Amino acid sequence: MTVEVGDRAPAFHLQTDGASAIKLAALKGKNVVLYFYPKDNTSGCTTQACAFRDLHPRFKKLNAVVIGVSRDSVKSHDGFKDKHELPFALGADEDGKVSVAWGTWIKKSMYGRSYMGMERATFLIDKQGVIRNTWRKVKVPGHVEEVLEALKALD
Repeated sequence: MTVEVGDRAPAFHLQTDGASAIKLAALKGKNVVLYFYPKDNTSGCTTQACAFRDLHPRFKKLNAVVIGVSRDSVKSHDGFKDKHELPFALGADEDGKVSVAWGTWIKKSMYGRSYMGMERATFLIDKQGVIRNTWRKVKVPGHVEEVLEALKALD
């Protein structure tokens, strides 16, 4: 499945760190930054999460909720969040249904070997639940700042 700018955001309900859960429907009236990342505690994913952490007050000021999603377990998310003092929810998509619905579980290849894996991607969802911006195959340096600028343009 492919999710495009102007589409209604696919619904999701995920278990999160801290034995909580998060539903997109419950966030109506807020802007949502939904970012998919490959794995807790890897270098690129940690750098990206910490960049969202460092700019989190600015996202919050713009009425935005940041949510990170990977296929890691809730337990893994708990450790990752605690270790890096992340102030936003991390959704555990262990069965991969949310990643498939958002088109981020894709065929990848490395060293001539093909496999399925998480595409690093970010989606900006407006207060009405419509996708306003997408970033695919994200390169971490400068990405969070770019998302923040796009969020500012919404209001």
